[in-house]
Amino acid sequence: MFDRVSLLSRPHLSRRRLLWLGAGAGAFGVIGAGPAAAVLRIDITQGNVQPMPIALPDFIAAAPAESEVARNVTGVIAGNLRRSGLFAPIDPAAYLEKIVNSDAVPRFADWRTINAQALVTGRLTRQNDGRLKAEFRLWDVFAAQQLTGQQYFTTADNWRRIAHIISDAIYERLTGEKGYFDSRVVFVDETGPKDRRVKRLAIMDQDGAGVRYLTRGDDLVLTPRFNPSTQEITYMSYGQSDPRVFLLNIETGQREIVGNFPGMTFAPRFSPDGQRVIMSLQQGGNSNLFVMDLRSRATTRLTDTAAIDTSPSYSPDGARICFESDRGGRQQIYVMAAQGGPAQRISFGDGSYSTPVWSPRGDYIAFTRQAGGQFAIGIMKPDGSGERVLTEGYHNEGPSFAPNGRVLMFFRDPGNGPSLYTVDITGRNEQKVPTPAFASDPAWSPLLS
Repeated sequence: MFDRVSLLSRPHLSRRRLLWLGAGAGAFGVIGAGPAAAVLRIDITQGNVQPMPIALPDFIAAAPAESEVARNVTGVIAGNLRRSGLFAPIDPAAYLEKIVNSDAVPRFADWRTINAQALVTGRLTRQNDGRLKAEFRLWDVFAAQQLTGQQYFTTADNWRRIAHIISDAIYERLTGEKGYFDSRVVFVDETGPKDRRVKRLAIMDQDGAGVRYLTRGDDLVLTPRFNPSTQEITYMSYGQSDPRVFLLNIETGQREIVGNFPGMTFAPRFSPDGQRVIMSLQQGGNSNLFVMDLRSRATTRLTDTAAIDTSPSYSPDGARICFESDRGGRQQIYVMAAQGGPAQRISFGDGSYSTPVWSPRGDYIAFTRQAGGQFAIGIMKPDGSGERVLTEGYHNEGPSFAPNGRVLMFFRDPGNGPSLYTVDITGRNEQKVPTPAFASDPAWSPLLS
């Protein structure tokens, strides 16, 4: 069954908008429904997940001119699912059936023989107006039934985003969780000698493709962070004067200064509704937390201590913030109401804790922990319980959650230069993210759709 039709015209359109644009196209009925059976599902709440064998034959090209794009779409989907650690794409050389009609019921016995639990079939067709129509079906091999089917229309150059959206649909249907593949990452691109690094803001797809530079490298840039509700980022820039906090619209390139603050400014981050920016301002030997309303530009002080309070991050409901502070003598993580007030310390392990960030799901706070010469990336519950180290090594830092809260991206610098990595919240699946040069300070966007 094709259960929805979407028209993808520009990468930054919301999926709701895409659905509206695609209205009026027909839906298709269920085919190949087999006997009732248990629903095929991966339980990702368990710590030790055996990857699901999944078959992904190349999408069928309705015309020879679309053959390369069809192969590329299949490759991106397979790569996304493999990197998640939850799926094991089967080597195409093992396939017994050649899919020649994506609408036909597969020979399920052939796919069971090679131990495929799920099968994805698809087709690309170029429309008379030049757009691509992409269709796919997801099959439960052992139950011999279709699980879902969807189709999309897009401009020819937007095929990669279709592959990410299809990946998300497969991921969600087989795990019960939202996917994270149709998202982007903004980061600091670093080039040049170690003592004269040029740092530019850059943005890419979550798999490292489609890198685009947002600044020229004239000024030093740090700590980019996404607005949860728009395609806008906030970041720090060191120019000829004191550091300043900027807002940058990714699509238009328009940039504006949030405000001019005396002294140093650190770690700006948006509120969940995108209407405020919270940051740390240094005054003398200490720094405190402030929040600015982006409409009125009014600034409110949240902490007033002789310590260094920095790296604030909102809970997804906007009711609380976590931050790091050395008010107890060493950097630790604290939680308090978003309006300020008493703060509760939640980190009590060995060493110091920094760069806390709240999961979009609200269930964990990620952190960097430094102890015994090692830098660990870990997570804990908002009350400090359930602390778990996901990865450790030399200079791991700066965790950022995927929009579904199941994966973290961070950077690691062994000494010669930083690189980006992902690790899931079980700590079992760590992957290096390809970038053109050295890269640091990653920030994951919300889902584009």
